[in-house]
Amino acid sequence: MRLPRLSALRALLAAALLAAPVALPAQQAEEVPALPAPEELVLGLSQNRVAITANFDGSEILIFGAVKRDTAPLAEPADVIITVAGPNEPIAVQRKERRAGIWVNADQVTIRQAPSFYAVATSAPLDDILSATEDLRHRISIPRAIRSITSGDEVTDEDAFVEALVRIRQRAGLYQMREETVGFDRQTLFRTSVPLPSSLPTGVYSVDVYLVRDGSVASTHETAIRVGKVGLEQWLYALSREQGVLYALLAIFIAIFAGWGASEIFRLLRNQ
Repeated sequence: MRLPRLSALRALLAAALLAAPVALPAQQAEEVPALPAPEELVLGLSQNRVAITANFDGSEILIFGAVKRDTAPLAEPADVIITVAGPNEPIAVQRKERRAGIWVNADQVTIRQAPSFYAVATSAPLDDILSATEDLRHRISIPRAIRSITSGDEVTDEDAFVEALVRIRQRAGLYQMREETVGFDRQTLFRTSVPLPSSLPTGVYSVDVYLVRDGSVASTHETAIRVGKVGLEQWLYALSREQGVLYALLAIFIAIFAGWGASEIFRLLRNQ
């Protein structure tokens, strides 16, 4: 009768030893390395609204800011990328071909989302500081900012249409690639300026700042700029959009009045 009791005691003792926690020496505990403090971007603009008047011939916006840290800068150097993007708009890009001695529209590609204005300013060459994966993710470069392309089955070179659109808008000053124009002092303060052409479209523009380290985006910040017409230009623009019939009647009345006024002036000059 003793053997079963001894076996039961041994089983209970083994179960208690397995369930008991094992304490490790303090010096053998694994230490978790502290994560670096996050970096925060602080952004400022010389103006947050651009007014387009009758004599508007372009402007310039100054973008400046700083990298806010709780500790000293990391050993790996960082770079800054700044983008200014106008409202997206659909646009149809057509390719012309010479047929029977005349130029006609041939293939067409529809781009559903293309920024009406887009500028990229960097503190170093873009290809050197930003990886292709991060560019695809954040859509920073000019070709990546253009998306949602649709075309017919006969079009096999959609990239050529995108390149043509970029060339046309670069000549008009609407697309700008401004590499190495961002001053980045002591890995903390940054600044740049972006010229705005006279043909600047209206709308809400987004200004994005990217802090890039080792090819990856470490931190971002976004703000907005409003570009709009003011005064008489804004009233006429709103009238043409909201009251098309009234705008047409006003245009006809102004044309008739201008013609009558010019004829009266010439008649008075002849009588003198």
